[in-house]
Amino acid sequence: MSSGAVGQGAPGAPVARPLPILGVSLKLYLDVAATGAWAGELAELAARHPAVAGERVRLFALPSLTALAQTRQQLAGTPVAWGAQDLHWEDRGAFTGAVSGADLAELGCRYVEVGHAERKRIFGETPAVVGQKLNAAFRNGLTPVFCVGEQRAGTPELAAAECIAQLEDAFGHVTQLSATSEIVVAYEPEWAIGRPVPAPAAHVRFVADRLRAWLGAHFAGAEASVIYGGSAQRGTLAELGDSVDGLFLGRFAHRVSDLAAIVDEAAALAE
Repeated sequence: MSSGAVGQGAPGAPVARPLPILGVSLKLYLDVAATGAWAGELAELAARHPAVAGERVRLFALPSLTALAQTRQQLAGTPVAWGAQDLHWEDRGAFTGAVSGADLAELGCRYVEVGHAERKRIFGETPAVVGQKLNAAFRNGLTPVFCVGEQRAGTPELAAAECIAQLEDAFGHVTQLSATSEIVVAYEPEWAIGRPVPAPAAHVRFVADRLRAWLGAHFAGAEASVIYGGSAQRGTLAELGDSVDGLFLGRFAHRVSDLAAIVDEAAALAE
């Protein structure tokens, strides 16, 4: 993939399947002390689980910004990566309260969440804003966890079309791609977020296949993952199989014992 706008890859070229990846966003559920304790348990899981210790399953954690230092301290020396839940589109300037991608990279972040439904719904982020945040992530060597998903439950065909439109709208503003750029696309149907169960497996498989095809046409040669979020929990990955590359977890990973069971499911896919 060459530098410049999206669309440089050979149409239909396959995207190399990466190792299973599990991400956890803590949103604003846990305070600083609780996040530090959670990250400490996560470090213990990484040390004792052969799939994580052997780096056959990738893990990353996205704490609240104020708990980033504690998370980094607890996870130092482990295979678990960490990152932030947001960043600004500029690295420096008169942007009160903003978070610089350059600073996140300097702190050791690898991942940053971009385009989550809550950022769009509550904070009014437009496709142009999301695209510029993707630029900031790529420019600073951060891997964006780019969230896409339809607002209302419907057919998988309509869902896939809406998600691809979100990709195209955002990447129409992206100019910072390089040969080393990585991306994680998190499919999170908005209607499934916060529900007791995830979206139906057949629905997710259909949309994930379409997302993977889009990435194959636009990110040939780059590392790209498609993961599922939206009430993802124990059993979700086992049901979805290799139609996705992993999961983007929320409240169902607040107990590390539950996360350990999901790591087992990912390890089975990696065998």
